[in-house]
Parts: sequence; structure tokens; C-alpha cells
Amino acid sequence: MTTTAEGGPALPQERRLVTEIPGPRSRELLARKQAAVPPGIGTTLPVFVTRAGGGVVVDADGNSLIDFGSGIAVTNVGNAAPHVVERVRRQVGDFTHTCFMITPYESYVAVCEKLNALTPGDHEKRTFLVNSGAEAVENAVKVARHATGRPAVVVFDHGYHGRTLLTMTLTAKNMPYKQGFGPFAPEVYRVPLAYPYRWPSGPENCAEEAAAQAIDMINKQIGAGNVAAVVIEPIAGEGGFIVPARGFLPKIQEFCRANGIVFIADEVQTGFARTGNLFACEDEGIVPDIITTAKGIAGGLPLAAVTGRADLLDAVHVGGLGGTYGGNPLACEAALGVLTAIEEEALVERAARIGEIMLPRLRSLQERFEIVGDVRGRGAMTAIELVTPGTKDPHPTAAAEIARRCHAEGLIVLTAGTYGNVLRFLPPLVIPEHLLEEGLTILEKVVAEI
Repeated sequence: MTTTAEGGPALPQERRLVTEIPGPRSRELLARKQAAVPPGIGTTLPVFVTRAGGGVVVDADGNSLIDFGSGIAVTNVGNAAPHVVERVRRQVGDFTHTCFMITPYESYVAVCEKLNALTPGDHEKRTFLVNSGAEAVENAVKVARHATGRPAVVVFDHGYHGRTLLTMTLTAKNMPYKQGFGPFAPEVYRVPLAYPYRWPSGPENCAEEAAAQAIDMINKQIGAGNVAAVVIEPIAGEGGFIVPARGFLPKIQEFCRANGIVFIADEVQTGFARTGNLFACEDEGIVPDIITTAKGIAGGLPLAAVTGRADLLDAVHVGGLGGTYGGNPLACEAALGVLTAIEEEALVERAARIGEIMLPRLRSLQERFEIVGDVRGRGAMTAIELVTPGTKDPHPTAAAEIARRCHAEGLIVLTAGTYGNVLRFLPPLVIPEHLLEEGLTILEKVVAEI
């Protein structure tokens, strides 16, 4: 029998429904939430969690649900991974905080050393720690602007980078992320992404044409010499798990290098073994100038990082970077536990195995049902795009209904996409295969019903 970090029996890895979803206790808690929390804080599935781990989430009514969400790619190593729990427990007994900028501690430095070694490229690097993915992206742009002396930032259609003023500006989708929150930050420009399924002349032309269009727009509308940074997700996350056509990313990076533009890879959702590589940009040999990470970095504790070329990060004056909570010691210990779990449990290989199981079954759905227009993703980051049968017209109502029915069956799935018509799947990398297969069977049943 497996055990938890406390030495007790592990959470049973089974789907178990004892009430409707959500059950009475969760509905009571939802009423309290609605009275205390603004409605702008939405909830995908209002079941209130009491325990979670492996591939399941247990709610306040005793229901055990299969988790295909991982807290939006946060709990890659599980919700209560022993390596994480043990390190955090030891640390909380010593001290919870000092502020690294006042009196530092070793675990912050150890996390930075690990990221300098593990992120792509063998050049000299520096890392600093912050609290969230948005904060990491914003700081990466700050560094690029300071180091280059240039103002402009280029981002891509379908991109998502956060909810702060700058990262909200960088994000492509208006609703719900930007509606009513302007005016936005200046000197941000958007260019096409190589979206194979929706490229007008077909996927075979997508990489070449999209890169040419993007570069032409930068040269004509902005001027390459005015661009501090290009910011891109190696796989677009909230935009719908769009895997750019192969060859597109290398062309954009080549243009950046030729013009002194900082290439920033936003790996907030794709990092830490999620895609079958430790970092998604490794798939095409991309070595970013700066890489931003968060989500899966610390098993659910708030932590994010900016890692990049030493000459870029060293250019910023003392005091120009930082934050009160950045690199909190509990989160740093959690991150060291995550990195240990990824290595010792071979979770990079495990993510690739999850993709080998999921993608063929999702493609079988596509072959059987016209409503499934596209199947895409890598490793444990996969998705289906739903369309009106016989067309490529986005079908967001179908995505919402399939998600609702999956939730009722005890399977947590998430929607995404610029058009709201994508179902995305992010199972924990430690999910048992029998739960993975059972979750896919539920999905197949629901799609067939729709």
C-alpha cells in the first residue's frame, strides 16, 4: 500500500459519487462564497475540496472526482506530494518568512541554482523569484526594456500572459480578461500566431506564412530597432492549447537574434514536465533569452521565476527587482521538492506516456464525431476543439455542455480557447493509468451523447 507523507494510508485512487454534483454540503459552502466573495472570482465546478492527491479530488460531501485539471497545470506532481509536504513541514517549523531582500536564506539560492541549470541553454544565467506567472512575465519585460533601452513589446494572437495591467494588455482575449479594465499599457503590439487548424491556406503553409506575416508587421508597423522583447507561449494555454506549426518558433527566434530583440518564452503553463519535456520550448531546440515559470513550480504554493541570460538580468540596478513575498521560504522548499519528485519519479517520461494514452483516444473521437474539429497537444497537455459539424465554426455551447456533463459524472475538465470552444486536459502527472482511462471513457460517453 502506498502512504502519504504522514505515513498513513494514501487517498484511494477511485471515482466515487455518493451525492449529486455539487452535493448539499458544497451547495451550503457555495452560498457562503456568494455572500462573501465577489462574483468576478468565478468557479468552474463548485465542489468544495477536503482532500486531494494522485488523480482524485475529494469534496465536502465525500465524492471522489477524477482530476483532469491539476489546478490549471499547478499540481503536476500531485496535490500532496510527499517530497513537497515533507520539506514544507520542516521549513514551517523553522521560520515562515524573513523577506529575502532583508535577510536571505539558502533555499531561495538553491531554487535559482536549479533553474539556471535546468532551463534550456548552457550559457551563464541568473534567476530571481516572484509570486505569480503574471508577475514573472511583467518582470521579464522590465528586464528586457532596461537591458535594451527600447520600449516596444510584441505578443501573439491567442496569447495569455496574466491579469495585471501590463500582462492583461499582453493577453489577446478580451472577455473575461480585459473587458472594462482599460485603458491598457502602451507600446504593446500583436502579430499572428501559427494556428495550424485555422490557418487560411492550410497547416502545411502555416509556419512559413505566419512567421513572414509577423516579421513583416514588426518591421513595417513598429520597427525592429524599437522592439525590446517578443513574448510567446511555446504552446498557447488559455488561447486553446494551440501548438504552433513546427518551424514557426525557430523563425521568430532567429529574427529576434538578428535584431537584438529579447526572446521571452512564457512557460508558466507548459513548464515542469507538463508537455513531455521539462520545458516545452525544448521540443524544437529553442533556447530563450528569458524564460518565465510558475504554476507547476511549487506544487501549489505561490512561486514564480524569471530565468535568463546573465548579461540581461545583471543589467538592472540594485533594488530594481524584488518584492516582499517573492521566493518565500515555504514556497522555495516546495519547489525543491517538486524538482526532486520530477527527477526521482521520472515525471518527464510519465507526461509523455500520458500523451501516448490520451491522444489516440481523442483522435478516435475526432474520427467518429464531426463535432470534434481538432485534436492537439503534447504530453499531458492535450485538447479537443469543438465545431459545428460540417464546418469550422466554433461551438462554445457544446464545450460548456460537455464540461457540465463530465462534471456531473465525476470528471473535472476545463474549457479554454479564444472562442470558448476548446476542452483542455491537464491530468496530474502522477495520475494512475486506470483513472486516466476511466476519465477518457467518461469523456467519450458524453461526447457521444452530445
